Amino acid sequence: MLKPFRRAAVRVVKPRVSDETWAKLREIDPQRITPQLRPSLGSLATRYESLPAGSRRHAAHYQRHFNQQRGTNFTLLQIGIGGEGRDGADGSTLRTWKHFFPKAQIVGVDPDDKSFVNEKRISTYQGSQVDADLLRNIARKHHHLKIIIDNGSHRPEDTRATFAILFPFLADGGYYAIEGTRTSYWPALGGSSAVTSRATIMSMIKDLLDGLNYRDFGDHRPRCYTDSHVVAVHCYQDLVIIEKGHNTAS
Repeated sequence: MLKPFRRAAVRVVKPRVSDETWAKLREIDPQRITPQLRPSLGSLATRYESLPAGSRRHAAHYQRHFNQQRGTNFTLLQIGIGGEGRDGADGSTLRTWKHFFPKAQIVGVDPDDKSFVNEKRISTYQGSQVDADLLRNIARKHHHLKIIIDNGSHRPEDTRATFAILFPFLADGGYYAIEGTRTSYWPALGGSSAVTSRATIMSMIKDLLDGLNYRDFGDHRPRCYTDSHVVAVHCYQDLVIIEKGHNTAS
């Protein structure tokens, strides 16, 4: 309870109820109730008509994995802002994240100038998603990077390069989401219809899955940074969410 209400309850309610009832009342924590009253990501997306079709499909998955971050201070970085002009829909994905995470800093990167989207707690940068200097400077400037969402070009070579640059900057306990993984199988966007191809987004994901179990093959040591820092890989249709932590010997 908030302090004024607590004092009033002690003065007015406590004398009128049993000790057992009073104990139950004291267990009520408004801070545990409040998040349940906040709008869901799906309802926000509908309200603002913001998320593209793919992201709306993923809203329930994002809600499940990201909900624990609501009410905390951190930075969310999205690659690809979307929209084609200065109308209300352009950049509204960032505004949806802003309302879903009321204390987070929301940062977007896009090849086009989206500076008109900038407002309190929203910052945008113009540039390529494979510009290593730009991405590193952004990651160093905006601290406590807890969520990264790649909704950029969806080209496998870009997605893989962006992951290699940014994943080391993601905080432990953070999430790295990759949308549009279906392009792994689209030759027109740099993918391959051969599921054994080693150059696609999904081949990178398969390597991460192997890396989770690095202690059980080869020399039983991490082969690379991700082997020791990826702790879970959640695969959905056209979406992968990677959790970061310490994947070390128990």
